[in-house]
Amino acid sequence: MAGRTLGRVRARLAGGAVESMKGLFRFATARRRDPAVDAWFKAQPPELGFIAQTWFDEMRRCGPDVNELMHDGCPVACVGDVAFAYVNVFTSHVNVGFFKGADLDDPAQLLVGEGRKMRHIKLRPDAEPDAAAISHLIEDAYLDMRRKLATV
Repeated sequence: MAGRTLGRVRARLAGGAVESMKGLFRFATARRRDPAVDAWFKAQPPELGFIAQTWFDEMRRCGPDVNELMHDGCPVACVGDVAFAYVNVFTSHVNVGFFKGADLDDPAQLLVGEGRKMRHIKLRPDAEPDAAAISHLIEDAYLDMRRKLATV
């Protein structure tokens, strides 16, 4: 890599995503409202789809710079073109995930995961979620990503 600095090197990922050296996932195809996201929600089992859509709608309301797209088979919310959160439906639960979840303050200890960066919350239809704590994590993830983008 003669002539290139590590700060300028980027790794291409599946689906058009690019991970910068700061570990931010950028998606050039993110847009304000992606019809594929709404179609995905309609295709989910109603009980689980309702949970996922509830929290994705919360992500959409974070700010006017929130865009979205489908990536790896699930809806992803972005600040501009940088992913900050996602939802996914499984057989018996929903994940509400955060791309930089390891950086978030989680006093309610809802986040699970062992990775260096990502964390998620598992939500089940038969358990009442801590809505205030989840809302706080979503807002914190959005604001944290905005701060990270301001320093890039």
